[in-house]
Amino acid sequence: MGNFLRTALLVLLIAITGVVAAQAIDPLPFRDHAEELRFQHLTSELRCLVCQDENLADSNADFARDLRHKVFELMQQGKSDAEIKQYLVDRYSDFVLYDPPVNAHTWLLWFGPLLILIAGGFAVGYTIRKRSRASMPAAPVDSGDDW
Repeated sequence: MGNFLRTALLVLLIAITGVVAAQAIDPLPFRDHAEELRFQHLTSELRCLVCQDENLADSNADFARDLRHKVFELMQQGKSDAEIKQYLVDRYSDFVLYDPPVNAHTWLLWFGPLLILIAGGFAVGYTIRKRSRASMPAAPVDSGDDW
């Protein structure tokens, strides 16, 4: 009886895994392989707005699936990659891009780590200089008895 339950549980787990994997597949009717590659490249450059750590191509969120279909629809309308990205940026801001442009809203994102590194370098230099001055022995007082 114990072996039967283990086998039944194993078959159930394999069946559930297959159903979950089947839901991840989202077939779209591409005209050719080049269009499919373009779609994959474009969706890999776009961020999933639900998961945030995944790109649009890899996300299983329903909203990501809807955005993939919208990207596909825009591709079928003959839009370029730049036009599709601009369409998504107009609706969801630069956050939808994995490689946001450098502008007034994103300059801290691009240059913030460098500014923190420079400030840390100055803090370390100041501390080292201050400690080296404090540990220097005082100059001996010349009493004139050396002759």
